[in-house]
Amino acid sequence: MTTLEQFLARAEAVLARVEELLPPSTTAENIDWNSPTSAFRWRKRNGRGTLVPIAHISPISLVDLFYVERQKALLEQNTRQFLQGKPANNVLLTGARGTGKSSLVRACLNEFSDQGLRLIEVDKDDLIDLEEISVLTATRPERFIIYCDDLSFDEGDSSYKALKVALDGSVAAQPDNILIYATSNRRHLLPEKMSDNEGYSHDANGDLHPSETVEEKISFSDRFGLWLSFYPYSQDEYLFITAHWLRSLGCSEDQIAQSRDESLQWALHRGSRSGRTAWQFARDYSGRVL
Repeated sequence: MTTLEQFLARAEAVLARVEELLPPSTTAENIDWNSPTSAFRWRKRNGRGTLVPIAHISPISLVDLFYVERQKALLEQNTRQFLQGKPANNVLLTGARGTGKSSLVRACLNEFSDQGLRLIEVDKDDLIDLEEISVLTATRPERFIIYCDDLSFDEGDSSYKALKVALDGSVAAQPDNILIYATSNRRHLLPEKMSDNEGYSHDANGDLHPSETVEEKISFSDRFGLWLSFYPYSQDEYLFITAHWLRSLGCSEDQIAQSRDESLQWALHRGSRSGRTAWQFARDYSGRVL
């Protein structure tokens, strides 16, 4: 055997060992669709992605969400249309942090999971795999929400292009058993700069068509058919939500009344009167007094 043949034989042996270490390619057949969960997470290892069942899902329900009645009704109706095979829109939920954006998506999943709704959580960095996920779910009878939480893109981040194409930019139509729901703290998902609005740049490396740059950044959000905006809570609304969670955790009405000043101080220290802040205070307080 020549030196070249020996080298090739060793190389083939090394490649065979590497392939054994890699996770198997994901197909619709080797995904545990019969798992009792209604949610999956797209995870990548060594460059290969797979759908992993989420064992424990937040039990939050639509009745646990307050002061977002309009947003709740619109998302519920859009999801119901989707499950009925009627036209429905991709959804962008934006606004103040901790005001119920992601909770509303999870509550919708819990509301409709027994009607065949499933959720696939995808990290922003894995959006380039949307087409692969679509292939895996294309022949399934369930209806899938592709969910991306806290979505935003940095300057020069090209991963938004995969989402842009998936939303409304490919020759191939979006599969009718898939919708995309995304949450973000900002309305315009791509960063905007003052220089975008300064007209033509005199910099040799400047953008000759700044208006087109601005248009691309703003139009990206337009590809979501339904926008839902969320706003900070007033003090009374915050206290009402705090009382709801304290009550659900087993506190008495007297304990809830006594918690008022502490709950306001908690919100002040956190710099936020939000549903999330109310939930966190309720857990802390009930854990101390019960």
